[in-house]
Amino acid sequence: MAVHALADLTWTEVRALADGGGIAILPTGAIEAHGPHLPLATDVIIAEAMARAGAERLSERGHQAVLLPTLPFTPALFAADFAGTISVSARSVADMVADIAASVAGHGFRTLAIANAHFDPAHVEALGAAVRLLATRTGFRVVFPDITRRPWVDRLTAEFRSGACHAGRYEGSIVMAARPDLVREEVRRGLPPNPTSLSEAIRGGKHSFTEAGSADAYFGAPAEASAAEGHRTIETLGTILEEAILMEVGDDA
Repeated sequence: MAVHALADLTWTEVRALADGGGIAILPTGAIEAHGPHLPLATDVIIAEAMARAGAERLSERGHQAVLLPTLPFTPALFAADFAGTISVSARSVADMVADIAASVAGHGFRTLAIANAHFDPAHVEALGAAVRLLATRTGFRVVFPDITRRPWVDRLTAEFRSGACHAGRYEGSIVMAARPDLVREEVRRGLPPNPTSLSEAIRGGKHSFTEAGSADAYFGAPAEASAAEGHRTIETLGTILEEAILMEVGDDA
């Protein structure tokens, strides 16, 4: 089976997919600073790569997977001081996700899966709030594998688990695999590592990348990134999404 992009389909094609038990997948990212070497859309690129990899695996099992347009605007408070970052309220995102789910449910889809690649605390809480609300709707399933938590986090790279992974080796590798044309290679190769754990800084009460220890909006080791690692990580992310969905819907297409 093919992987379908909702925006490319006609309404009659969507109706047929929904009636056939289609699974809607919503990528969520951000438009925010990712160092001087990666594009503002880094999280969007990663979320879309995760969503497509998961959809391809589901398709191989006979499931109809439908990729929704990416939700790119979200709380991005930690990067708000850097040019180009767009940050919206957590309430806006929670409402938007709930409204999107209501729309796809109204057209017959019974499952919405969220492929998230943005981990600003306000954004993750907004997704959680939407998921909790949607859980009260009978007959509709929402799947949101939070890859910062077990069991999923244990499958990802050492840099990701360290928390020093914003625009570093982890994210840089994925962008190099998915959109190499958007990586500023000469800049990337010359960046020194920043081993400061952003996740620890957040737990310590920091509220911005600058406060957390980066004047250039990156954490980790960008110069160590590689497309080969990126391809492996995309496959891992796709597997995580696939498994999380199958835990909810079963393996019968």
